[in-house]
Amino acid sequence: MSNPLAHRVYRRLFSAQIIALFGSGLTTVALGLLAWDLAGGDAGRVLGTALALKMVAYVTVAPIAGAIAHRVPRRALLIGLDLARAGVVLCLPFVTEVWQIYALIVVLNICTAGFTPTFQATIPDILPDEAEYTRALSLSRLAYDIEALASPALAAAALAVMTYDPLFAANAAAFLISAALVASVTLPTARTPERTRGVLANLGFGLHAYLATPRLRGLLALSLAVAGAGSMVIVNTVVYARDLLGRSEADVALLFAASGAGSIVMALLLPRLLDRVAERTVMLTGGAALAVAMGLGLLQPGFLSLGALWLLIGAGSSAIQTPAGRLLRRSARDSDRPAVFAAQFALSHLCWLIAYPMAGWIGAGYGMTAAFATSAALVVIGIGGAVTLWPRRDPADLPHTHAPIDHEHLHTHDDPHHQHEHEGWEGPEPHRHPHRHASIRHRHAFVIDLQHRAWPTG
Repeated sequence: MSNPLAHRVYRRLFSAQIIALFGSGLTTVALGLLAWDLAGGDAGRVLGTALALKMVAYVTVAPIAGAIAHRVPRRALLIGLDLARAGVVLCLPFVTEVWQIYALIVVLNICTAGFTPTFQATIPDILPDEAEYTRALSLSRLAYDIEALASPALAAAALAVMTYDPLFAANAAAFLISAALVASVTLPTARTPERTRGVLANLGFGLHAYLATPRLRGLLALSLAVAGAGSMVIVNTVVYARDLLGRSEADVALLFAASGAGSIVMALLLPRLLDRVAERTVMLTGGAALAVAMGLGLLQPGFLSLGALWLLIGAGSSAIQTPAGRLLRRSARDSDRPAVFAAQFALSHLCWLIAYPMAGWIGAGYGMTAAFATSAALVVIGIGGAVTLWPRRDPADLPHTHAPIDHEHLHTHDDPHHQHEHEGWEGPEPHRHPHRHASIRHRHAFVIDLQHRAWPTG
């Protein structure tokens, strides 16, 4: 785990990520208390609506951010979004109406939908070695899991001596520190993409590239499985433990901790495991673990059994989510990564937008067994989709044929498609001028881009 942290730039960015995560965790606790003050018994409805608005912001804004990220210096973009998030959080203590919570949550998560995919797409440029990048992915997963365990404890300790308003100020300070850490490093210059058309055309590129790549379609299906199982943990743990089992609030915290512990253990094991086992095998095994946990949930488990199932769900989810960055990096040109990472961010959160209300509404209306059954169905659909959409044989290099074409776009000459003569007026690379691609059949590492619009079929 220490190898990525030996890089000064990555070390500072990872520190920025951890600080921002813990600050956001404090706001999650404070927001619940603010909702209770404003809405009383309707606080659950307020938070549920805010969570739905968060997912809608993620799904709609992330692709737009991916379409324009290459037009803005990435360091300036990350710093600006951190500063904007700090400003929004500082407004929360002054909220007096529920609609103001909704408005601020939307703005906050619009900023996050721009920040997170850009941040994630930057890491492969800092850590080009796949082994180091895999360890960085595990570190990122650990950061999320440890934050989920530690932030509530830190918030509880703070609330013992103060009101919840300072928690918002602490989150704003965390975003400011994150911005300062990003400003303290020089990020690799993003390669200029060949895409030079408008925002609307580029908006469709990331989604098209994602959905045209078989392994990423498999990743999306597995993201549905993660959302199906994870929504049971996030939405129904309190209801199951308190209402059905009659357990205490401390026991609820232990169940959440079990899920986090499973994820942490798996994240620690994955770097060495992925050195020996293909991602597809690891991720489908994680999906199978989710299916087993959901199936056993239909047997109305007791407290200890439920803890074991939550541990299994945490491990299975981590086995799917942690290697995802490797698939995304392998499936896009360097210059197109922000668009593809943004597509994953949006589409995976669309899965959560489906799973959250299903788990909550069905659990409330028909009971926990029905909620387990519905969530299990999502998991099975996700695993079945992944097995079908993601071929067992998935080489990087693929033979393919290009028909002849005349066109004009921004390009360089470091690939086999642009080995043509120049007259001298075309200027330095990357440049654009009318040029012809002769018909060619060849083999190379294949990704969806302007030259390769569809996946080879044979």
